[in-house]
Amino acid sequence: MASISTNGTSTRGAVVITGASTGIGEACALRLDRAGFRVFAGVRRDADADRLRAQGSSRLTPVRLDVTDVATIESARQEVAAAAGERGIAGLVNNAGIGVGGPIEFLSLDEWRKQFEVNVFGTLAVTRAFMPLVRKGHGRVVFMSSIAGRFSSPFLGPYSASKHALEAIADALRFELRPWGIGVSIVEPGSIATPIWDKAEDMIARLERELPAEALELYADARAAGAEATKEAAKRGIPPDAVAKVVQHALTAKRPKTRYLVGTDARIQAAAATVLPDRLRDRLIQMQLGVGKKGKAAAPAPEKVAP
Repeated sequence: MASISTNGTSTRGAVVITGASTGIGEACALRLDRAGFRVFAGVRRDADADRLRAQGSSRLTPVRLDVTDVATIESARQEVAAAAGERGIAGLVNNAGIGVGGPIEFLSLDEWRKQFEVNVFGTLAVTRAFMPLVRKGHGRVVFMSSIAGRFSSPFLGPYSASKHALEAIADALRFELRPWGIGVSIVEPGSIATPIWDKAEDMIARLERELPAEALELYADARAAGAEATKEAAKRGIPPDAVAKVVQHALTAKRPKTRYLVGTDARIQAAAATVLPDRLRDRLIQMQLGVGKKGKAAAPAPEKVAP
């Protein structure tokens, strides 16, 4: 067990986690706090900060951090640097992310920019800001990707593209930092029981309102099948602490993995992406979603058709 000093710090050092308000980020903050780390949990709202404080020990410190806001990134960096001092930080967990989806031919460039601004450019900005502290602490960097970082799904083009980009960045950074012994790991969860599924349903509802009539007509059955698939994925989601446990391993193991698959569905999809020919994989996805040619579902049940 890590020893705790009188000022609330830990011999395990400090870690910074982005997107710690809910879900995986919150689970990581609480697990690493219990493991004896000094945790700086990035949040955007006071209510989330208060909730984390109530659940954690004196070592858990919420910090205001919006990965798309340079000012909050710099403010958080200064706060962490002042607290960590010459010890630097033992880890940076890039968890913050959003999911944007819809038919590629109709999604606006603004939607794509929003997706990449958070998942890619925001993550880059945070990583660049905190790397000097990681170097000081001989720490490690963890990128929260997804099975979507290996396997693109229909109607999740922006999200999948952002995770593919994130994994490319992480792979390059791992090689670049190798001379200094700074480990870089990628975590690829499948379905996790987090509020992201509620956000996905909200996104589908918003697209219903914003997409042109042509898109709604062309993709009517595909939308219904996608909404049903989202509900099923939410039902089989595993607890976010399963991901947090993997993040803890990435930060503490003598020889951490470069990639961690989390969840049975993630492992199955990763195997399919590696072994199956593209067209066979496409057909399996088509069968799973119940979507036929030209976006039409095979004999869709009326109750599954979105209004």
